Amino acid sequence: MLQQTQVATVIPYYNKWLDRFPDFASVASASENAVLHTWQGLGYYNRARNLRAAAKIVRDRHGGILPGNVAAIRKLPGAGRYIANAVATFAFNQPVPIVEANSARLLARLLDIRVPIDSAIGREKLWAYAAQLVPKRNAARFNSALIDLGALVCLPDKPKCNVCPVKKFCRAKNPGALPIKKSKPRTKRLIERHAFVVSNGKVLLEQSSARWRGMWILPRFETGVSDQPLYRSTFPFTHHRIAFVVYPRAKPNKISHTQRWFKSIDHIAMPSPHRRAAEALLSAK
Repeated sequence: MLQQTQVATVIPYYNKWLDRFPDFASVASASENAVLHTWQGLGYYNRARNLRAAAKIVRDRHGGILPGNVAAIRKLPGAGRYIANAVATFAFNQPVPIVEANSARLLARLLDIRVPIDSAIGREKLWAYAAQLVPKRNAARFNSALIDLGALVCLPDKPKCNVCPVKKFCRAKNPGALPIKKSKPRTKRLIERHAFVVSNGKVLLEQSSARWRGMWILPRFETGVSDQPLYRSTFPFTHHRIAFVVYPRAKPNKISHTQRWFKSIDHIAMPSPHRRAAEALLSAK
């Protein structure tokens, strides 16, 4: 959950998740819809799909117990170097490095790294330095301290160098100018058009096969537009700013195999922009 998402945002979702799925077996036996519904609002839904797939492997191959070594963890879906090492150090106190946004910024300044830290060369430098620093004992405490130091003292815009406990080791002449990152791609603006169709107290939805694979969305509307829209919103998605527009449509004579009528949308997995639109339009009827 902490990939691409801040701690403050994650905490309520984390608690809700553990209430619904207290162990690997409960995740593994749940439907994809149930997993995505519990995850909804956090975005980056492949994380939830990977977690469900990983839970199945842990249940079927490891007796429901997460393996304690990095190599085995990295074989699980969605577990790259950061996830595997973070689990190994925090769950099993193994002496392995972790590099995330806060510790990466801290290391880049301490070591005066002059290449973009989000480039292949920069990432490898960070991981190599982090591996040299991690102690054989109390690795979890050490890695946690690095993260906290980056989050609370070595801040992105105004680092608190005057209170930094490792200031004397810092090689950066101008810490505020580091870390160096590659230029971000320009934000692209897109328009997505969807239809709102209600009949006999039921709303028509379509199962997405693209961005929100497996989740239910308002049906796509690609043809010419003449009606006034019922609903408008905007939302960010990676490097895009999406204008989301919903138009009224009459009940079709026939629906596709990816579409279904729903009397209630409370317990189905829907992306937040679509759920907000559907709830607003249904309450207005």
